[in-house]
Amino acid sequence: MNQAQMMAQVRKMQAEMTKAQDELATTVVSGAAAGLVTVEMTCDLRVKSVSVKPEAIDPADPETLEDLLVVAVNDAIAKAQETSNKRMSSVTGGLRIPGL
Repeated sequence: MNQAQMMAQVRKMQAEMTKAQDELATTVVSGAAAGLVTVEMTCDLRVKSVSVKPEAIDPADPETLEDLLVVAVNDAIAKAQETSNKRMSSVTGGLRIPGL
């Protein structure tokens, strides 16, 4: 492979990575906790919505709701990262590129 072909391949990969990142920015995943709290997040880790069922709200026990929120957010983050890793891996052919 000559240098011109290699550079063309690099440009193609960069374009595919940009497209994948754009797609991930609009791909929404949901994280949940005990069926009481749901967090929707894009795969670039932007929270889109938080839903809390009324039975999760106990003014005498705010710590439980706080814990449910943490679990739901962490679940959404894990799903977003998994989705992102799969998508970017398909672009890079499984190469581990720092920052992606």
